[in-house]
Amino acid sequence: MIIAVDFDGTIVTHDYPRIGKPIPFAIDTLKKLQADGHQLILWSVREGELLQEAVDYCQQKGLEFYAVNASFPEERQLSTADTPRKIIADIYIDDRNLGGLPDWGVIYQMISSGNPFVSPKTAPTDDKNKGFFGLF
Repeated sequence: MIIAVDFDGTIVTHDYPRIGKPIPFAIDTLKKLQADGHQLILWSVREGELLQEAVDYCQQKGLEFYAVNASFPEERQLSTADTPRKIIADIYIDDRNLGGLPDWGVIYQMISSGNPFVSPKTAPTDDKNKGFFGLF
């Protein structure tokens, strides 16, 4: 699979524009996913020098990406105004996901098993008195 991974709040804690503290097991899990045959794309709001700092940080930890803010490594990046930020991926890992960022162990299990994560807060119930889509 092609997996797009955010940087701030996902690989490191939010401290933008600085590099935050490492999020436990993020780099190790991403390297394991690569070893399993997945292609990783760094998908970040960072640009220019700030983006290069994120790439360098990951490289220093032994994590190389298939592409950076692009669907393919050979894509020529012009400027944000000229280049759409939507990239092609099978999965997007981002701390801004609905429900937040699961633990990296859970993320690995989801991807390696192919089973979606169901939060206990969003799991279906047998309560038939619930209203709109069973949420209330």
